[in-house]
Amino acid sequence: MTSIFERALGEDFARLHPMMQRRFGVGLDSGEACIGTGMMTSIRRGPWWTVPFLQVGRLRNILIPDVGADVPFRIENFPYRDPLGRETITFVREYDLRGRRRRFDATMILAGDRIVDYLGTHQHLAVDLDLTVDDDGALILTSDAQRFYEGPLAFRFPMLFSGRARVRERFDDRDGRFHIDMQVHNQRFGFLFGYRGSFLCDWIPTTDAPDRLKPRRHETRT
Repeated sequence: MTSIFERALGEDFARLHPMMQRRFGVGLDSGEACIGTGMMTSIRRGPWWTVPFLQVGRLRNILIPDVGADVPFRIENFPYRDPLGRETITFVREYDLRGRRRRFDATMILAGDRIVDYLGTHQHLAVDLDLTVDDDGALILTSDAQRFYEGPLAFRFPMLFSGRARVRERFDDRDGRFHIDMQVHNQRFGFLFGYRGSFLCDWIPTTDAPDRLKPRRHETRT
């Protein structure tokens, strides 16, 4: 009985903090979902010229153009089997920025021995994730190759026009909270977007995700 993350990490999964193992053990076998609620202490973006790039991403819930401090947020990780028969985990984040709701949609599958992260409401962008565990039992996710899919159109997205994300998530025994730090950088233009915060988690029994969390279209290509 293993999650897609345990299969991707192999023996390194056991090096995660026990609470991180439970959080990333969510799946059809575990029969539970993880719902996190907390506060982003900071949401930042790069210089003014990054705003149009972020606004385009906002249209399909891929990027967030806003900035803020002490922003309430929620992350919902639900397992379900998609119409193609693939075990899928939702990574839907919702932020309350001064009364404006912003949402970041992602769904993850295991393709071979790698995690593929589909971004957006229509799974337009497929991103390979590199997973490692550090000496503190934290999980580090680094984005790699990116592919864009829309109808018959399919191409590898040039990294010159995109960003590489690095996410570090850990559990702190001192405050009993999960902590997350994410940054997106472009190889030429530098820092584009990032956030830092912490949250508490609740687990509920389920083997399906609410329709509101599922993408409007499931992409067949990985």
